[in-house]
Amino acid sequence: MNAAARRLRHFAIQIVPHGYLALLIVIDGLMLLRPIAEKALRHTRGGWIHDWIALIDKVGLLALPQAVIATGLATMAIGIALRARVAWVLSLLLLAAAAFISVWGGYRSIPLFAFTLALAAALLYYWRHFNRTSLAAGTLFAILSIGSLMIYAVFGSLYLGDGFSPPIRNLLTAFYFSIVSMATVGYGDITPHSDTARLFTVSVIVLGITVFATSISAVIGPVIGGKLKHIVKGGISNVSRKNHYLIVGASPLAHNVYAGLRKRGYAVTVIVAPNAPHAYPENADLVIGDSSDTATLHTAGAETALAVLALRADDAENAFVILAIKDLAPKMRTVVLVNDSRNLQRLRLLQPDMVFSPQLLAGELLARTLNNETIDNDLIEHLLFGKAHAGAASPMPPSAPI
Repeated sequence: MNAAARRLRHFAIQIVPHGYLALLIVIDGLMLLRPIAEKALRHTRGGWIHDWIALIDKVGLLALPQAVIATGLATMAIGIALRARVAWVLSLLLLAAAAFISVWGGYRSIPLFAFTLALAAALLYYWRHFNRTSLAAGTLFAILSIGSLMIYAVFGSLYLGDGFSPPIRNLLTAFYFSIVSMATVGYGDITPHSDTARLFTVSVIVLGITVFATSISAVIGPVIGGKLKHIVKGGISNVSRKNHYLIVGASPLAHNVYAGLRKRGYAVTVIVAPNAPHAYPENADLVIGDSSDTATLHTAGAETALAVLALRADDAENAFVILAIKDLAPKMRTVVLVNDSRNLQRLRLLQPDMVFSPQLLAGELLARTLNNETIDNDLIEHLLFGKAHAGAASPMPPSAPI
């Protein structure tokens, strides 16, 4: 029972916040769709729909875009769960449209408006978590675009059925005409003869060309980008490297930190010296070059990283990395590894945010454990960041090694 509870707790932590945001987006879409579905069910009395034109007249023509937005939100929830950037952008646009409809549409709801605004604010607050580009996200975008256009074309041709020759009276004929128009085939067996029907057909053709071209690029783009990234190995633009952790080096600690960050779902870029052996996976975002060169750091996206970790096996090389980072991005958070405790004070003079010495840290913790001395958060902060520790029996001076 305890093991199951631990697994459930671990899963709950892993899906924060994107999993919960995805669920809330689905709920928002259902709230948006609910009044339309209730009115449609009352009109049909739970039976099969025989007259689509009468149903559209009953629920209102503006209910169609509201249903499309609700469906789009439910679809984008999958991309939000995958932490895809394109799904985050589209969700914000759909939420803006949902907020507008909830106030000025045919089915107005102030609670839905407030819930939608709160959800959009939450998405904006957690924007750093949505930094992935994937084939799945592009596929979702394609499905949403084509599905929305299909709904527009089918129900629009049904509603304007008398403007065509022969008239469009049923759902199957409307679907056939929509596919033919979207594909720009134009068999000529169904032709518009009223001005409204002609303008509607033109809009379907133009939107069909646009949607198909955009959808193909959205699906194929990530595939081509991933292949180029795998081939170039670090020669890609740093535009795609944002809100990530930048690890410099291939030491055992660097490999362990990389595995820990990736396990927690963070984006990680690694700088490795040319011809240096390493054990990073094949799909790792590697930049091959001199880590003390600002051009290499710029390629790795050092200016837009969450933190830069100098974890090379040589203290002098780590010092040069920190100096280069201070020159390129003075306010960047930096962590430096000290392999030889004799170099501790020298590296502290560079004023990194954190100086980490595994030998001295392990020695201090082991000595305190053997003497039954307290090990608390204050002590850990002092060892890692040089902060004063008031809870120990004999406080360390500020210059004490970590």
